[in-house]
Amino acid sequence: MSLRPSPRPTAYPLRYSYGTNGLTDLRLDDALSLLADLGYDGVGLTLDHMHLDPLAPDLAARTHKLARRLDELGLGVTIETGARYVLDPRSKHGPSLLDPDPDQRARRADLLVRAVQIATDLGAHAVHCFSGILPKDTVGEAGTEADTEGDAVAAEDAAWKRLAETLTPVLDVATAAGIPLAVEPEPGHLLATLDDFHRLRTALGSPDALGLTLDIGHCQCLEPLSPADCVRAAAPWLRHVQIEDMRRGVHEHLPFGDGEIDFPPVLEALAAVGYQGLVSVELPRHSHAGPQLAQQSLPFLHHAAAVSTPPDADRPPNPGEGPTDSDGRTP
Repeated sequence: MSLRPSPRPTAYPLRYSYGTNGLTDLRLDDALSLLADLGYDGVGLTLDHMHLDPLAPDLAARTHKLARRLDELGLGVTIETGARYVLDPRSKHGPSLLDPDPDQRARRADLLVRAVQIATDLGAHAVHCFSGILPKDTVGEAGTEADTEGDAVAAEDAAWKRLAETLTPVLDVATAAGIPLAVEPEPGHLLATLDDFHRLRTALGSPDALGLTLDIGHCQCLEPLSPADCVRAAAPWLRHVQIEDMRRGVHEHLPFGDGEIDFPPVLEALAAVGYQGLVSVELPRHSHAGPQLAQQSLPFLHHAAAVSTPPDADRPPNPGEGPTDSDGRTP
């Protein structure tokens, strides 16, 4: 089957990428070549052993080589840090930013610092991360129901404090590098919703370097707002977008058309708020069919964007119209 690029509507500003966590059966260069041939604008690069291993020797040289290749292919990049076993081969996503052991938390923070350096060297527009789940051993023993509830609240408060403290030095590095750190609300994690993101942002004093990764499927899964309304609500902090289909109440990343999301309003909202980063297809459990899904996903998104594009989409904004530099635009 020919891998011909999909036609791109010239009036529509969104740029699409595909996550390498959905192409883990391919060598990285093969994955990048595939995405460029298909017409993608970029790649969501998950730092992992099978692609760009952040812990293997000669990282700087390997990153420099990758930068040249991305430039040759004309691909933009976002750095993703959600690899399942990159730090601990026996613990999924471990250790996290919430680990009870400060040395283990520091390992996760060090990975994020490395990710910021890689993002700087690759010219990436953001570094993605998430909080992790609330560790079970943060909940103390209790003799009564009231005590149990009190312990649970105390444990959660302690976890939020850990999260803020562990992210602070990472944000310092991100600030110096000019690379946004885009935290993703993840179902089942301590930071699971947009409200949780604002709790963290407030605790940290709203640093400019702290942004948001918005996963459109997660919005469908558990947010009270529609995915399009989530985009509008998140716009001032939006630094990275992941996209896939999903059903209400079920955290399962699905190919487009297999879930419940109405995509034209979502893409219209992203364009309307002036989002300038990559919109990255996120199908981490579908690597067995990665090339085929990558080929199918881009035409789907282009069609949904064309359906949602208003007649005057290519009209330049009048003075005073549209978002300001702080209203959701990626630096």
